[in-house]
Amino acid sequence: MKKSKFSESQIVGILKEVEMGARVGETCRKPGVSEPTYYKWKSQYSSMTMPHLSQLRELQDENARLKRMYADLALMHNALKDVVDRKL
Repeated sequence: MKKSKFSESQIVGILKEVEMGARVGETCRKPGVSEPTYYKWKSQYSSMTMPHLSQLRELQDENARLKRMYADLALMHNALKDVVDRKL
């Protein structure tokens, strides 16, 4: 997935600006964001604040680490299972 050139704090800032009453088109034009991207961000980050975003980032990092750990253990388990089956 392509990484956004905008940080999460910038995204939240753009969303808050529109919530305060600015027009979507004008607000998106300033940083160079398309309106469909704005609505995609709105669906993802609509009710989040900066503490929520940092917590979400930590959880995503931990989830990725745990998935890698599980994949390594599953690979090792299958390798050991093959060795045991060959001996018997």
